[in-house]
Parts: sequence; structure tokens; C-alpha cells
Amino acid sequence: MYEYFIGKFASAEGKGGGEFFTPASVVRLLVQMIEPFKGRVYDPCCDSGGMFVQSELFIETHGGRIDDISIYGQESNPTTWRLCKMNLAIRGIESSQIALGDSFHNYQHKDLKADFILANPPFNVSDWKGENLREDIRWQYGVPPKGNANYAWIQHFIHHLAPAGIAGFVMANGSLSSNTAGEGEIRKNLILAGLIDCIVALPDKLFYTTQIPACLWFVSRDRYNHKFRDRHNEILFIDARNMGRMIDRRHRELTDGEIEKIAQTYHNWRNKDGKYEDVKGFCKAASLQEVEKNGFVLTPGRYVGTDIEIEDDEVFEEKNGKIDQRTIRAV
Repeated sequence: MYEYFIGKFASAEGKGGGEFFTPASVVRLLVQMIEPFKGRVYDPCCDSGGMFVQSELFIETHGGRIDDISIYGQESNPTTWRLCKMNLAIRGIESSQIALGDSFHNYQHKDLKADFILANPPFNVSDWKGENLREDIRWQYGVPPKGNANYAWIQHFIHHLAPAGIAGFVMANGSLSSNTAGEGEIRKNLILAGLIDCIVALPDKLFYTTQIPACLWFVSRDRYNHKFRDRHNEILFIDARNMGRMIDRRHRELTDGEIEKIAQTYHNWRNKDGKYEDVKGFCKAASLQEVEKNGFVLTPGRYVGTDIEIEDDEVFEEKNGKIDQRTIRAV
């Protein structure tokens, strides 16, 4: 019921402006793919706390123990921070580690190394005051441009990953191919460092008040031969742009079966006992050499051999100008 009202609020807000609701089906997909059974779960831009709620529901559904995970988060908007605390409180979820403040300039979990990171950061933020953080320790793979926070968020997530940690997060499609202000070089460094595990292209009309094309990134420090198989020389690309069902004239959602198909494809590829096969138009395990030949562009359509005629290589902000977005996550 709480999720229903947040969704209605986001839809109403969308009629007049900039906030948008991250659909619950996308949050469930993120959780299903990274499977946060045990350890520390972190969201540095947690808004109303939906990532934490879905993580707890996942554990309950799969017979795990709720007290096997601990949650850490941060939210810069005081009103949204209180909403998150209330959301967690009515579900009996411990929220003492949900801090108030800007994760870039006043982040409260500096020493945290998380086992799982789930996040939906604001897209394409141009006023994140990056000029004040040029020497920040988090920029191990390159200084992000001051005009766009996408690669600052990505490196913030990586900085807080434990040695065997995994992060799953939403990004604007522009992050997959942009070469603006050094972003292409940062992406190349991340790829060559063996951190990029999987990219999922999402269908359109999932979000309530933005037409910015979106994707999912999965970044892992466990890509050699620890818990899962050695896949350090591969990246899995999944093109889910033709998935989803229309729930009204303007909005689409991923079905439970589609969420299961995407997650199971990832697990079959990642796990030691998985039986994975490339499927034309849907998924491809590409070598780093192949990615290099494609100029370190991570757009799934380039690899899976899709027949969809949607061009998603073009960087959104170059077509339409910078757009700052604040987000309300699914609860």
C-alpha cells in the first residue's frame, strides 16, 4: 500500500516537473540479480528506502535470516530522509545507519566497505560541485567531469565495495558511450581493471516522469575465482528493451517472468555450475578484446545482435542538453 501511494505521488509530480519514480520491478530485478543474502547493504542516495525494503523481502522470500544483513544509507534531502526513516520504521527495519547529508561532500560512511550496493542516483546532475573534489581519493580511475556526476557516482560505489562486493545500480544510457570530458577514459579504465560484470539495457516507458533512456550496471570485485567462476575477461550484455508490458497508456513494467529470465541469465553466466549460452538479440558474453574493438562502448545492442531499431549509442545530454534529475525510489 505504501508503494502504491508513492507511485501515485510520483506520477502526479511528473505532470509538472523533475522528480520521477523508480519502478518496483526495476528494484526487484536489481535485488534478484545481486542476491543480498548476507552482509552489509549500502545505498548512498537512498531516498525513500526502497532498495532496503526489497532486499529484506528477497531474504524473507528465499528463506534467509533478516538479521544476516545490515543496511547503510544516506540521503541529502531532509524531507526525503524522514520519509525513508518512516518507511523503514513501519516495516520494522533498523534505520540507525541511514544518515542525512550529501554523499559527495558530507558523506557519513567513509570507512564502509559494503558487500552489496544498490542504488539509483540522480541522472546527469551538472551542479554537483565536482570542482571542489578534484583530488578526492574516490577517483581512482579518473577525475569525473564537473558537469556530470554519473562517473562520480560509479566511482563512489566502487570505492565502497568490499573485496568480494558487488554493486547494481541504475544509470542513464549516456554513461555507456559518452566520451565527454574524459568519461570515455574512465570507462576504459574500469573495463581494463576487470570491474564491469554485466550491463542490462532497459525498455522505455518504465519511469514515470523522464524519457531519459536508462540501463543497469553491475560492478563486481569478485570476478576472478572466489565465490563465482573466473570471468575477468568477459562482460555480459543483456538487451531487455523489447520486454515489459504496458500497464496504462504511458507506463510499462517488467513482469515477474521477465525479471526471472534476466536474473537467471546472469546467474547462469556468473555461477560455476551455470549453463549459459548466448542468445541472438538478447544476451552475449563478450570478451574484453571485443569490447576494446568497439571503442570501450558498453551499449548492449552492439554486442547481442539486436534487430531493434532504437539507437541508444548517442549520448542523451548531447542531444537534449544537461538535465538534472532527483529521484524517488520504489518502496
